[in-house]
Amino acid sequence: MSFNNNTDSLNTINMWNNCTVADERSQILTWLSSLEPRVRHRDIQDRRVENIGEWLLQTEEFRSWYAGSEGCGSDNAVLLCYGDPGVGKTYIR
Repeated sequence: MSFNNNTDSLNTINMWNNCTVADERSQILTWLSSLEPRVRHRDIQDRRVENIGEWLLQTEEFRSWYAGSEGCGSDNAVLLCYGDPGVGKTYIR
């Protein structure tokens, strides 16, 4: 393949990049759609037990975050709940 000028080579590279991005996007969307998020959400909702995670609401860390978030303080706006897989994060309300 020969290029007459730099514009031809850049157009070819852009075309290649766009195809690659489109292919990756398609693959990602196919992978995500197989998860059926509505079905999973409904299943998790049905399996929740009353008062799961109630202990979290009683911790000083949560109360401090909640008190700060009422005033929309930017440094307290997000509460991250982390833990090992399978410990029950998904089921906390």
